[in-house]
Amino acid sequence: MTAEDDANRRAAAQHAVTEHLRLTAAGRTDEWVTLFAPDAVLEFPFAPAGVPRRVAGRDALFAHMSNFPETFDVEFVDLVFHETVDPSLVIAEFRSTGTARPTGKPYEQTCISVVRTDDDALITHYLDYWNPLVAIEALTPHEVPSEPARGVTFGG
Repeated sequence: MTAEDDANRRAAAQHAVTEHLRLTAAGRTDEWVTLFAPDAVLEFPFAPAGVPRRVAGRDALFAHMSNFPETFDVEFVDLVFHETVDPSLVIAEFRSTGTARPTGKPYEQTCISVVRTDDDALITHYLDYWNPLVAIEALTPHEVPSEPARGVTFGG
């Protein structure tokens, strides 16, 4: 592979991630899912209880993301790509800014995603690092009191 081939592959992989963010924010799940290979895997290592940590295959991806437009009204900003040795591997850092639709509360999230693409620049593996506590807070109605027992103590 030449340096030009690597540059083209890297640009295509980064474009797939950019499109992922654009289509997710626009709520265009039917188009979004076409960015993924048929057997693609989406993983959420920090997923809270009740949210799957792993979703595999286009049909499952579509089902998983189909309610996103009714849940969050977001824009993805401050996208930064970090260089990798492998041109089909993308490490992206970005923020979401918006609101949780059911509560009207702000949804301000910082994410890091590690994404692999195939020869056709389809996403084969998307590892999504986000803070579930931010999502839980945004989706918790104002009238639900916080409980001291839910707190976590760090250190001694």
